[in-house]
Amino acid sequence: MRVLTRVEAAVLNQTGYLFQWSPICLAVGVGLYFSLRFEPGWQIYSCLLAALVVLVWIGRTLQSGWASLAFGAALITAGFVLAGARAHSVAEPVLSWRYYGPIEGRVVALDRSASDALRVTLDQVRIGDVPPDRRPQRVRLSLHGGTVSLTPGQRIMTTGHLSPPQGPVEPGGFDFRRHAWFQRLGAVGYTRSPVVTIAPPSDATEGVRITALRMAISARVRSILSGEVGGFAAAVTTGDRSGMGQDTLRSLRASNLAHLLAISGLHMGLLTGFVFMVSRLAMSAIPAVALRLPVRKLAALFALVAATFYLMLSGGNVATERAFVMASVMLGAILIDRRAISLRAVAVAALIVLTLRPETLLSPGFQMSFAATTALVAVFSHLRDFGSMPGPKWLKPVVGLFLSSAIAGLATAPIGAAHFNTMSHYGLLANMLSVPMMGVIVVPAAFVAGLLAPFGLEAIALHIMGVGLEWILAVSEKVSGLSGAQGYIVSPPHCVLPMFALGALWLALWRGRAKWIGIASVLAAFFLWGQGHRPDVLIADSGGLVGVMTESGRALSKEKGSGFIASVWLENDGDGVNQVKAASRWPDSSGAIRRYIWQGKELVHITGKRAAQDFAECRENQIVVSAVDLNLSGDCGHFDPRRLKRTGSLALNGEKITTSRETIGHRLWSPSEGGSRDFKWGQ
Repeated sequence: MRVLTRVEAAVLNQTGYLFQWSPICLAVGVGLYFSLRFEPGWQIYSCLLAALVVLVWIGRTLQSGWASLAFGAALITAGFVLAGARAHSVAEPVLSWRYYGPIEGRVVALDRSASDALRVTLDQVRIGDVPPDRRPQRVRLSLHGGTVSLTPGQRIMTTGHLSPPQGPVEPGGFDFRRHAWFQRLGAVGYTRSPVVTIAPPSDATEGVRITALRMAISARVRSILSGEVGGFAAAVTTGDRSGMGQDTLRSLRASNLAHLLAISGLHMGLLTGFVFMVSRLAMSAIPAVALRLPVRKLAALFALVAATFYLMLSGGNVATERAFVMASVMLGAILIDRRAISLRAVAVAALIVLTLRPETLLSPGFQMSFAATTALVAVFSHLRDFGSMPGPKWLKPVVGLFLSSAIAGLATAPIGAAHFNTMSHYGLLANMLSVPMMGVIVVPAAFVAGLLAPFGLEAIALHIMGVGLEWILAVSEKVSGLSGAQGYIVSPPHCVLPMFALGALWLALWRGRAKWIGIASVLAAFFLWGQGHRPDVLIADSGGLVGVMTESGRALSKEKGSGFIASVWLENDGDGVNQVKAASRWPDSSGAIRRYIWQGKELVHITGKRAAQDFAECRENQIVVSAVDLNLSGDCGHFDPRRLKRTGSLALNGEKITTSRETIGHRLWSPSEGGSRDFKWGQ
């Protein structure tokens, strides 16, 4: 009873600050849904909805700290239900076999793949004689058949390859199949054939018309600003990155400036702040307006209109929607005479985003955006409570810039390292040299260009914008070229990020001496990260690649082919080498049969049809992996495409085999055939 009394007292001591925990409770429920290895049925949802009603009733009835705990439990329950409802609401047919043949559809999006190929997303898809109930509603194609000019709304046709969205390239890894499910993407593929336009844009939906407008603006920007500067300008104004080269993207990532490409919180904040400031100053300069009208609120309305237009212009992707919600909440706070920048405003924005798109909880964009925002608001709120920014008055802007970059960098660095396995050692320097240029020149010039565009005078402002972008590109190139600019980090265990996040949030939000408990959680997360163990052996779900961990890093069985899988494995290992270098670690790297002695067993990787036909060995101490179907008898452990289709990618640690099927389970986005039982040697 004494423990319960202390818990109630601790909660009561947080009165007035508990709302900030609302999105955390909702996020816990969302996380619980995605952590399951089975899809809940209607019985579970019925029980959860009943529990939700009871918890809300308890929360409204009690007049103690237990009421807050009941509301917290209700939010956890609501998060679970919302995530399930969202997953079912986006359900569309997913291709369940490999397809080659005619592909027809309407262009709805254009971008570039990691190999720098033009990539097109189609809806209203027709493929061969596949009936409508089994036909994907959206497919994405990489075009390798030459340069083509496409416009959103066009109906095109080609001949190409399609396959289901790929699952994790290793057990427990990023699940692209789940990501594609929430994008309503039912198949991905490529074509080397010419693309034929069979109908021009007509009767387009509003979304397609906006996309066409974005592409037209992007083309206009790139016609005025050539080269990488033009591609950068198009990315900043419309979200179109198709004009950016891979070398430029790599240097931006290595210098920790890639976030300047995404139309997210920084861009939306700079734009709304600039519009708010300019409109407020302009109205304040007119005495008749300043004395009779609420200038501050009108300026907030103008900024909100600008943010809405920017959202439409950018294509309304998830990152921009999240930034728009955050900006809208803060501008709304001004309209109702509340503090615009506060932890409560951040909590409201997070609640809205998680309610509309629960799946964004798993994305690095959501995690890094709210981590940076929460850290900045919490730290600067403490500074405000203590008086003001440290340092003399003339130095305070510089100190503020340094603190902002340092705080945001420290808050997001573990998240970025966990998701992308890299860390920019000079990222703080690069951001301090680039972010001010973004705020002082690039974003204001882009806004002025938009105002001048109806008069055909946008080139003046765009050239000014180009000067700022040239500076940023020069900084990224210089910083990324420094010795040791980029470090590589091994992927952490799955529990690390939740532990880090909960510990950091406890430290930022809890009131009282117990807040320092959060430091213990953060330190424990880093300790577990350091103790993490990568799989001894990885096997691709196609059987096309095998990787064995050695003292010098992972040895790959092939120097070409399965390039994406190889790059992800090496990134997750925290290994900065390329596939060719990793393949040189394999002792027998020639021929169609490649062998490796591992823990007393012989790993055999077969890559050719003839080699598969001629291979007759199947001994007890062998593990045979093949990219083509095998017909073997014996006691060896063998994995060919037929078997790997049921298991997915594999991880071997000693005698234990972990399959992707085990880690995912049976979810809406995962195919149902095969089962998830454990596999043992000789089966």
